[in-house]
Amino acid sequence: MRLPLEGLLVVSVEQAVAAPHCTCKLADAGARVIKVERPEGDFARGYDQVANGQASYFVWLNRGKESVALDLSKPDDKALLETMIAKADVFVQNLKPGALTKLGFSFARLRKDYPRLICCSVSGYGESGPFAQRKAYDLLIQAESGVASVTGGPDAPARVGVSIVDVAAGLNAYESILEALIARGRTGEGAEISISMFDGMADWMTVPLLQHEGGKPPRRMGLAHTSISPYGVFKTRDDVDILISIQNDREWRILAADVMQDKALAADPDFATNVERVKRRDVTDGKVAKSFGALTADELIARLTKADIAFARVNGPAELAAHPHLRRITVETPGGPVSLPAPAPLWAGETRRYGAVPAIGEHTDKIRKEFSAK
Repeated sequence: MRLPLEGLLVVSVEQAVAAPHCTCKLADAGARVIKVERPEGDFARGYDQVANGQASYFVWLNRGKESVALDLSKPDDKALLETMIAKADVFVQNLKPGALTKLGFSFARLRKDYPRLICCSVSGYGESGPFAQRKAYDLLIQAESGVASVTGGPDAPARVGVSIVDVAAGLNAYESILEALIARGRTGEGAEISISMFDGMADWMTVPLLQHEGGKPPRRMGLAHTSISPYGVFKTRDDVDILISIQNDREWRILAADVMQDKALAADPDFATNVERVKRRDVTDGKVAKSFGALTADELIARLTKADIAFARVNGPAELAAHPHLRRITVETPGGPVSLPAPAPLWAGETRRYGAVPAIGEHTDKIRKEFSAK
Protein backbone atom coordinates (compact mmCIF):
# COMPACT_ATOMS: atom_id res chain seq x y z
CA MET A 1 0.00 0.00 0.00
CA ARG A 2 1.36 3.41 -0.97
CA LEU A 3 1.98 5.67 2.01
CA PRO A 4 0.69 9.26 1.84
CA LEU A 5 4.09 10.99 1.72
CA GLU A 6 5.87 8.58 -0.60
CA GLY A 7 7.86 10.42 -3.26
CA LEU A 8 8.61 13.41 -1.04
CA LEU A 9 12.20 14.22 -0.03
CA VAL A 10 12.90 15.72 3.38
CA VAL A 11 16.37 17.00 4.27
CA SER A 12 16.90 17.75 7.95
CA VAL A 13 19.89 19.27 9.71
CA GLU A 14 18.77 18.10 13.11
CA GLN A 15 19.80 17.02 16.56
CA ALA A 16 18.36 15.98 19.93
CA VAL A 17 14.56 15.57 20.09
CA ALA A 18 12.26 18.22 18.62
CA ALA A 19 13.19 18.21 14.92
CA PRO A 20 13.96 14.45 14.88
CA HIS A 21 10.49 13.85 16.31
CA CYS A 22 8.95 15.80 13.44
CA THR A 23 10.96 14.05 10.73
CA CYS A 24 10.35 10.64 12.28
CA LYS A 25 6.63 11.22 11.74
CA LEU A 26 7.30 12.27 8.15
CA ALA A 27 9.35 9.10 7.60
CA ASP A 28 6.60 6.95 9.13
CA ALA A 29 4.20 8.47 6.58
CA GLY A 30 6.44 7.45 3.69
CA ALA A 31 8.69 10.45 3.07
CA ARG A 32 12.35 9.86 2.31
CA VAL A 33 14.18 11.59 5.16
CA ILE A 34 17.89 12.37 4.88
CA LYS A 35 19.26 13.21 8.32
CA VAL A 36 22.34 15.44 8.20
CA GLU A 37 24.59 14.79 11.18
CA ARG A 38 27.93 16.17 12.32
CA PRO A 39 30.85 13.78 11.68
CA GLU A 40 30.64 12.73 15.34
CA GLY A 41 26.89 12.25 15.02
CA ASP A 42 23.76 13.72 16.57
CA PHE A 43 24.66 14.27 20.22
CA ALA A 44 21.45 12.47 21.20
CA ARG A 45 23.25 9.27 20.19
CA GLY A 46 25.21 9.61 23.41
CA TYR A 47 22.42 10.24 25.92
CA ASP A 48 22.51 6.65 27.21
CA GLN A 49 23.26 3.12 25.98
CA VAL A 50 20.19 1.22 27.13
CA ALA A 51 18.71 0.18 23.75
CA ASN A 52 21.04 -2.59 22.58
CA GLY A 53 23.99 -0.33 23.28
CA GLN A 54 22.38 2.75 21.74
CA ALA A 55 20.61 5.78 23.11
CA SER A 56 16.92 5.34 23.88
CA TYR A 57 16.07 8.82 22.55
CA PHE A 58 17.89 8.23 19.27
CA VAL A 59 16.34 4.83 18.64
CA TRP A 60 12.88 6.24 19.38
CA LEU A 61 13.12 9.21 17.00
CA ASN A 62 15.25 8.19 14.03
CA ARG A 63 13.69 5.11 12.48
CA GLY A 64 13.28 5.07 8.74
CA LYS A 65 15.88 7.77 8.03
CA GLU A 66 19.09 7.88 6.03
CA SER A 67 22.13 9.33 7.79
CA VAL A 68 24.71 11.44 6.03
CA ALA A 69 27.63 12.79 8.06
CA LEU A 70 28.76 16.23 6.87
CA ASP A 71 31.24 18.83 8.10
CA LEU A 72 29.53 22.02 6.99
CA SER A 73 32.72 24.00 7.46
CA LYS A 74 34.03 22.23 4.34
CA PRO A 75 33.04 23.60 0.91
CA ASP A 76 32.39 20.18 -0.61
CA ASP A 77 30.02 19.19 2.21
CA LYS A 78 28.21 22.53 2.00
CA ALA A 79 27.84 22.00 -1.74
CA LEU A 80 26.38 18.54 -1.16
CA LEU A 81 23.85 19.96 1.30
CA GLU A 82 22.92 22.64 -1.24
CA THR A 83 22.36 20.00 -3.92
CA MET A 84 20.15 17.96 -1.59
CA ILE A 85 18.10 21.00 -0.60
CA ALA A 86 17.65 21.91 -4.26
CA LYS A 87 15.95 18.54 -4.80
CA ALA A 88 14.02 18.53 -1.53
CA ASP A 89 10.37 19.17 -0.84
CA VAL A 90 10.95 19.96 2.84
CA PHE A 91 13.97 21.31 4.73
CA VAL A 92 13.96 21.12 8.54
CA GLN A 93 16.55 22.43 10.99
CA ASN A 94 16.93 22.93 14.73
CA LEU A 95 20.51 24.12 15.17
CA LYS A 96 21.23 27.05 17.48
CA PRO A 97 19.72 30.33 16.26
CA GLY A 98 21.61 31.81 13.33
CA ALA A 99 23.95 28.85 12.79
CA LEU A 100 22.70 27.87 9.34
CA THR A 101 22.39 31.49 8.22
CA LYS A 102 26.08 32.00 8.96
CA LEU A 103 26.80 29.00 6.76
CA GLY A 104 24.85 30.55 3.90
CA PHE A 105 21.60 28.63 4.28
CA SER A 106 19.22 31.36 5.38
CA PHE A 107 15.59 30.54 4.80
CA ALA A 108 15.12 33.82 2.92
CA ARG A 109 17.77 32.80 0.42
CA LEU A 110 16.53 29.21 0.13
CA ARG A 111 12.94 30.28 -0.44
CA LYS A 112 14.08 32.71 -3.14
CA ASP A 113 16.19 30.09 -4.91
CA TYR A 114 13.72 27.21 -4.44
CA PRO A 115 10.17 28.61 -4.41
CA ARG A 116 8.50 25.20 -3.91
CA LEU A 117 10.64 24.39 -0.87
CA ILE A 118 8.96 24.17 2.54
CA CYS A 119 11.42 25.36 5.21
CA CYS A 120 10.78 24.67 8.88
CA SER A 121 12.93 25.91 11.77
CA VAL A 122 12.47 24.68 15.35
CA SER A 123 13.97 26.85 18.09
CA GLY A 124 13.47 27.82 21.68
CA TYR A 125 11.86 31.22 21.17
CA GLY A 126 11.37 31.61 17.43
CA GLU A 127 13.16 33.87 14.97
CA SER A 128 12.29 37.23 16.57
CA GLY A 129 11.47 38.75 19.92
CA PRO A 130 13.57 39.57 22.98
CA PHE A 131 14.60 35.96 23.70
CA ALA A 132 15.20 34.83 20.11
CA GLN A 133 18.95 34.32 20.58
CA ARG A 134 18.69 32.60 23.95
CA LYS A 135 19.68 28.95 24.23
CA ALA A 136 16.73 26.77 25.13
CA TYR A 137 16.25 23.16 26.18
CA ASP A 138 13.22 21.20 27.29
CA LEU A 139 13.50 21.74 31.05
CA LEU A 140 14.43 25.42 30.64
CA ILE A 141 11.24 26.02 28.64
CA GLN A 142 9.20 24.04 31.16
CA ALA A 143 10.42 26.52 33.75
CA GLU A 144 10.22 29.70 31.65
CA SER A 145 6.70 29.02 30.33
CA GLY A 146 5.26 28.18 33.74
CA VAL A 147 4.65 24.48 33.04
CA ALA A 148 6.85 23.50 35.99
CA SER A 149 4.86 25.84 38.25
CA VAL A 150 1.69 23.79 37.76
CA THR A 151 3.49 20.43 37.99
CA GLY A 152 4.43 18.60 41.17
CA GLY A 153 3.05 18.85 44.68
CA PRO A 154 2.39 21.73 47.07
CA ASP A 155 5.99 21.95 48.24
CA ALA A 156 7.78 22.64 44.96
CA PRO A 157 7.40 22.81 41.19
CA ALA A 158 8.63 19.84 39.18
CA ARG A 159 9.72 18.78 35.73
CA VAL A 160 7.23 16.79 33.71
CA GLY A 161 8.94 13.41 33.51
CA VAL A 162 9.04 13.19 29.71
CA SER A 163 10.32 15.81 27.26
CA ILE A 164 6.95 17.42 26.59
CA VAL A 165 8.40 20.67 25.22
CA ASP A 166 10.43 18.87 22.57
CA VAL A 167 7.62 16.44 21.80
CA ALA A 168 5.11 19.28 21.40
CA ALA A 169 7.50 21.25 19.19
CA GLY A 170 8.05 18.21 16.98
CA LEU A 171 4.33 17.67 16.59
CA ASN A 172 3.72 21.36 15.90
CA ALA A 173 6.37 21.23 13.19
CA TYR A 174 4.90 18.05 11.73
CA GLU A 175 1.36 19.38 11.48
CA SER A 176 2.57 22.71 10.07
CA ILE A 177 4.58 20.95 7.37
CA LEU A 178 1.55 18.85 6.44
CA GLU A 179 -0.53 22.03 6.15
CA ALA A 180 2.17 23.59 3.96
CA LEU A 181 2.24 20.51 1.72
CA ILE A 182 -1.53 20.76 1.24
CA ALA A 183 -1.24 24.47 0.45
CA ARG A 184 1.61 23.85 -2.00
CA GLY A 185 -0.56 21.33 -3.80
CA ARG A 186 -3.03 24.15 -4.45
CA THR A 187 -0.67 27.07 -5.13
CA GLY A 188 2.65 25.53 -6.13
CA GLU A 189 4.35 27.70 -3.51
CA GLY A 190 6.46 26.50 -0.61
CA ALA A 191 6.50 28.07 2.85
CA GLU A 192 8.71 29.32 5.66
CA ILE A 193 7.67 28.01 9.07
CA SER A 194 9.04 28.93 12.49
CA ILE A 195 8.21 26.71 15.44
CA SER A 196 8.89 28.12 18.90
CA MET A 197 9.15 25.71 21.82
CA PHE A 198 8.09 28.52 24.17
CA ASP A 199 5.00 29.33 22.08
CA GLY A 200 3.99 25.68 22.12
CA MET A 201 4.08 25.53 25.91
CA ALA A 202 2.43 28.93 26.30
CA ASP A 203 -0.46 27.54 24.25
CA TRP A 204 -0.68 24.50 26.53
CA MET A 205 -0.68 26.86 29.54
CA THR A 206 -3.81 28.68 28.36
CA VAL A 207 -6.11 27.33 31.09
CA PRO A 208 -3.74 28.07 34.03
CA LEU A 209 -3.09 31.53 32.55
CA LEU A 210 -6.80 32.31 32.21
CA GLN A 211 -7.39 31.00 35.73
CA HIS A 212 -4.67 33.33 37.03
CA GLU A 213 -6.01 36.32 35.13
CA GLY A 214 -9.50 35.48 36.35
CA GLY A 215 -8.36 35.69 39.96
CA LYS A 216 -8.17 31.96 40.66
CA PRO A 217 -4.59 30.87 40.04
CA PRO A 218 -4.09 27.08 39.94
CA ARG A 219 -2.48 25.24 42.85
CA ARG A 220 -0.03 22.38 42.58
CA MET A 221 -1.74 19.28 43.95
CA GLY A 222 0.26 16.36 42.58
CA LEU A 223 -2.10 13.63 41.41
CA ALA A 224 -5.21 15.50 42.47
CA HIS A 225 -7.55 17.98 40.80
CA THR A 226 -7.78 21.59 41.91
CA SER A 227 -11.51 21.89 41.19
CA ILE A 228 -13.00 18.41 41.74
CA SER A 229 -13.33 16.13 44.76
CA PRO A 230 -12.82 13.24 45.02
CA TYR A 231 -10.30 13.12 42.18
CA GLY A 232 -6.97 11.73 43.28
CA VAL A 233 -4.91 8.79 44.49
CA PHE A 234 -5.95 6.45 47.27
CA LYS A 235 -4.13 3.40 48.66
CA THR A 236 -5.66 -0.05 48.94
CA ARG A 237 -5.12 -2.45 51.81
CA ASP A 238 -2.29 -4.11 49.88
CA ASP A 239 -0.58 -0.76 49.24
CA VAL A 240 -1.58 -0.26 45.60
CA ASP A 241 -2.21 3.31 44.42
CA ILE A 242 -5.53 3.77 42.61
CA LEU A 243 -6.48 7.08 41.00
CA ILE A 244 -10.20 7.77 40.70
CA SER A 245 -12.03 10.52 38.84
CA ILE A 246 -15.53 11.59 39.87
CA GLN A 247 -16.90 13.88 37.17
CA ASN A 248 -20.40 14.66 38.47
CA ASP A 249 -22.67 14.31 41.47
CA ARG A 250 -24.41 11.20 40.10
CA GLU A 251 -21.07 9.42 39.97
CA TRP A 252 -20.39 10.49 43.56
CA ARG A 253 -23.62 8.90 44.72
CA ILE A 254 -22.72 5.67 42.90
CA LEU A 255 -19.21 5.71 44.37
CA ALA A 256 -20.53 6.21 47.89
CA ALA A 257 -23.38 3.71 47.67
CA ASP A 258 -21.95 0.93 45.48
CA VAL A 259 -18.19 1.10 45.89
CA MET A 260 -17.82 2.46 49.42
CA GLN A 261 -21.14 0.78 50.37
CA ASP A 262 -22.18 3.79 52.46
CA LYS A 263 -25.76 4.69 51.52
CA ALA A 264 -25.96 7.34 54.24
CA LEU A 265 -22.97 9.16 52.75
CA ALA A 266 -24.55 8.94 49.29
CA ALA A 267 -27.60 10.77 50.64
CA ASP A 268 -25.74 13.26 52.88
CA PRO A 269 -26.45 16.84 51.69
CA ASP A 270 -23.06 17.98 53.01
CA PHE A 271 -21.44 15.97 50.21
CA ALA A 272 -24.22 16.08 47.60
CA THR A 273 -22.51 18.50 45.21
CA ASN A 274 -18.95 18.97 44.02
CA VAL A 275 -18.93 22.48 45.49
CA GLU A 276 -19.75 21.07 48.93
CA ARG A 277 -17.26 18.22 48.57
CA VAL A 278 -14.46 20.61 47.57
CA LYS A 279 -15.29 22.78 50.61
CA ARG A 280 -14.79 19.63 52.71
CA ARG A 281 -12.01 18.14 50.60
CA ASP A 282 -10.06 16.77 53.57
CA VAL A 283 -13.16 15.05 54.98
CA THR A 284 -14.31 13.83 51.57
CA ASP A 285 -10.92 12.39 50.71
CA GLY A 286 -10.58 10.96 54.19
CA LYS A 287 -13.80 8.98 53.84
CA VAL A 288 -12.74 7.65 50.45
CA ALA A 289 -9.27 6.78 51.75
CA LYS A 290 -10.69 4.87 54.73
CA SER A 291 -13.06 2.88 52.53
CA PHE A 292 -10.48 2.07 49.86
CA GLY A 293 -7.89 1.20 52.48
CA ALA A 294 -10.08 -1.63 53.72
CA LEU A 295 -10.06 -3.34 50.29
CA THR A 296 -7.41 -5.11 48.27
CA ALA A 297 -6.62 -3.73 44.84
CA ASP A 298 -8.44 -6.59 43.16
CA GLU A 299 -11.53 -6.06 45.32
CA LEU A 300 -11.55 -2.32 44.72
CA ILE A 301 -10.99 -2.62 40.97
CA ALA A 302 -13.84 -5.11 40.73
CA ARG A 303 -16.21 -2.70 42.49
CA LEU A 304 -15.08 0.32 40.48
CA THR A 305 -15.44 -1.58 37.24
CA LYS A 306 -18.92 -2.84 38.10
CA ALA A 307 -19.99 0.67 39.10
CA ASP A 308 -18.44 2.18 35.93
CA ILE A 309 -16.34 4.63 37.93
CA ALA A 310 -13.31 6.00 36.06
CA PHE A 311 -10.05 4.83 37.61
CA ALA A 312 -6.44 3.98 36.84
CA ARG A 313 -3.58 2.22 38.55
CA VAL A 314 -0.62 4.54 39.17
CA ASN A 315 1.90 2.62 37.10
CA GLY A 316 5.56 3.07 36.31
CA PRO A 317 7.67 1.92 33.37
CA ALA A 318 7.79 -1.64 34.74
CA GLU A 319 4.01 -1.89 34.76
CA LEU A 320 3.77 -0.25 31.32
CA ALA A 321 6.19 -2.84 29.92
CA ALA A 322 3.76 -5.60 30.89
CA HIS A 323 0.55 -3.66 30.28
CA PRO A 324 -2.10 -5.66 28.40
CA HIS A 325 -3.12 -2.61 26.36
CA LEU A 326 0.40 -1.72 25.19
CA ARG A 327 0.99 -2.11 21.44
CA ARG A 328 4.58 -2.48 20.26
CA ILE A 329 6.61 -2.29 17.08
CA THR A 330 10.10 -3.64 16.45
CA VAL A 331 12.70 -1.57 14.62
CA GLU A 332 16.09 -2.64 13.39
CA THR A 333 19.09 -0.74 14.73
CA PRO A 334 22.86 -1.07 14.33
CA GLY A 335 22.88 -2.96 17.63
CA GLY A 336 20.01 -5.29 16.77
CA PRO A 337 16.20 -5.13 16.94
CA VAL A 338 14.57 -2.94 19.58
CA SER A 339 10.92 -3.16 20.70
CA LEU A 340 9.18 0.20 21.09
CA PRO A 341 5.67 1.40 21.91
CA ALA A 342 3.73 1.65 18.66
CA PRO A 343 2.81 5.07 17.23
CA ALA A 344 -0.68 6.11 18.24
CA PRO A 345 -2.51 6.20 14.87
CA LEU A 346 -4.16 3.00 13.67
CA TRP A 347 -5.16 2.92 10.01
CA ALA A 348 -8.06 0.61 9.16
CA GLY A 349 -7.01 -2.11 6.74
CA GLU A 350 -3.37 -1.06 6.82
CA THR A 351 -0.34 -2.38 8.68
CA ARG A 352 2.43 0.18 8.82
CA ARG A 353 6.04 -0.90 8.49
CA TYR A 354 8.79 1.12 10.10
CA GLY A 355 12.30 1.59 8.79
CA ALA A 356 15.61 0.93 10.49
CA VAL A 357 17.58 3.32 12.70
CA PRO A 358 20.76 4.35 10.83
CA ALA A 359 24.35 4.23 12.01
CA ILE A 360 26.31 7.51 11.91
CA GLY A 361 26.85 8.39 8.28
CA GLU A 362 25.60 5.00 7.12
CA HIS A 363 24.33 6.44 3.84
CA THR A 364 26.98 9.12 3.23
CA ASP A 365 28.76 7.42 0.34
CA LYS A 366 25.51 6.48 -1.38
CA ILE A 367 24.11 9.98 -1.03
CA ARG A 368 27.31 11.64 -2.23
CA LYS A 369 27.22 9.47 -5.34
CA GLU A 370 23.49 10.02 -5.90
CA PHE A 371 23.46 13.79 -5.56
CA SER A 372 26.80 14.39 -7.23
CA ALA A 373 25.44 12.68 -10.31
CA LYS A 374 22.55 15.15 -10.66
